[in-house]
Amino acid sequence: MAQNGTIENGLARNACPPPLPQPVKIPEIKHTKIFINNEWHTSIKGKKFPTINPATGVKICDVEEADKADVDEAVRAARAAGQRGSEWRLMDASSRGRLLHRLADLLERERAVLATLESMDTGKPFLHAFFVDLDGSIKTLRYYAGWTDKIHGKTMPVDENFVCFTKHEPVGVCGAIIPWNFPLLMFMWKIAPALACGNTVVIKPAEQTPLTALHVGAIIKEAGFPPGVVNIVPGFGPTAGAAIASHMNIDKVAFTGSTEVGQLIKAAAAKSNLKRVTLELGGKNPCIVFADSDLQSAVEETQKGAFFNQGQACTAASRIYVEEPVYDEFVRLSVERAKNIVIGDPLEPRTSHGPQIDQHQFDKILELVDSGKKEGAMLECGGCAVEDRGLFIHPTIFSDVKDHMRIAKEEIFGPVQCIMKFKTQEEVINRANSSHYGLTAAVFTRDIHRAMSVSAAMEAGTVCVFDSYITRHTLISRVFTGPLRVVCERTHIFRVVTGSVKVKNLATREQLPGHITRVFSGIAV
Repeated sequence: MAQNGTIENGLARNACPPPLPQPVKIPEIKHTKIFINNEWHTSIKGKKFPTINPATGVKICDVEEADKADVDEAVRAARAAGQRGSEWRLMDASSRGRLLHRLADLLERERAVLATLESMDTGKPFLHAFFVDLDGSIKTLRYYAGWTDKIHGKTMPVDENFVCFTKHEPVGVCGAIIPWNFPLLMFMWKIAPALACGNTVVIKPAEQTPLTALHVGAIIKEAGFPPGVVNIVPGFGPTAGAAIASHMNIDKVAFTGSTEVGQLIKAAAAKSNLKRVTLELGGKNPCIVFADSDLQSAVEETQKGAFFNQGQACTAASRIYVEEPVYDEFVRLSVERAKNIVIGDPLEPRTSHGPQIDQHQFDKILELVDSGKKEGAMLECGGCAVEDRGLFIHPTIFSDVKDHMRIAKEEIFGPVQCIMKFKTQEEVINRANSSHYGLTAAVFTRDIHRAMSVSAAMEAGTVCVFDSYITRHTLISRVFTGPLRVVCERTHIFRVVTGSVKVKNLATREQLPGHITRVFSGIAV
């Protein structure tokens, strides 16, 4: 750790972050059941499923498996908790904010425990879980806690006889389905805006990584949230996830994950009750490095963007376009840096590269790597599993990648960096925009005018200038949107807030009837 309190590799840049503790030894996983109405339940059908530590291949524990029947119970609890006259519905906005702040306080207290669970369940380095995932989760809660009493309607004079105004009300029951790559952070991204607006939540964590979500269930109860406000249903997509997407008594569903599953969720939502849908899906994110950029910095930032979280991020910087005069040097520096990445036990503080999440992802990544070799890309380093390490894959760099190759077109979701050459600005803009995706992009140049013009031309919801390490910024106030098939709706800041409320329009006469006027003026009726 650097002496100024920041982490040297750029993972966190808070002025005074807490020191990195040792991972917590957890002899027993306490929370493995379904969380409904602030109580722990076994599966109605009595089913369980194992959660596996991807770094060791060893089962951590068995977790109760929710399916449609359990989702129905969770929705009933959420509907009751949010009905008119309930404790949650009567709670004023500032009190909701205080509860979210209280939850953030408890996450601070449990930070080392949650980071350890996250590292065990996902295989991500404890270093990253502690400084990125937990930091982002806590900040997300505090950010939306501040929104609770700032959600205002508008007053619109219609004519001299009438006045029209709007008010914002909770949508109702919000369903959420989250992925395995950032389980705790995604959990907070989904529940924080929903709760800030007074909604109730039924949330399904990924079957690979349910443990931090369930641990937070106990913290939610301790924080003082009324029963039924947050309900957690661990289970599988085709059963529990499908039940959420198609449920007639869920008013909105939010999903982060693959494009293919996102399409299924949107179809199910439309076929059921036309519930609102927020999707944040895949990415194949381009980084453009011009010859005038700080090359060492560009190498560092693009590689963080490519290899952070073992490449398992929708924002991964997997397409690197480098201007021809500096291309060879950029490749050389990138390979040199990649070979120094520390691979090892995720619970060791020095480790910065862990395993892939499971065998399916591991096999998919290596199959795409093989396709790159067969299609003629130059393998510069990596390209294989770490010997005797199970699901670990060496950080991989390809040069001489062509736009038609699968590794240049498909989302790999693994530690694979594709470096491509370009000659002109217009050429690289067209190539970068040729993808089906449109999530993020990055531009590296010392010329601010070029940076702004290229950023404006990029078909991406978020464009970083001089920086590609999207995940570091914890994304509390960032907007994810896209013109292509990667994102439906914006997933942060005010758009999230407005997406979590329904707007009611009210109109009345500007001159109130006499008996109402007398009441307002304090005259007894």
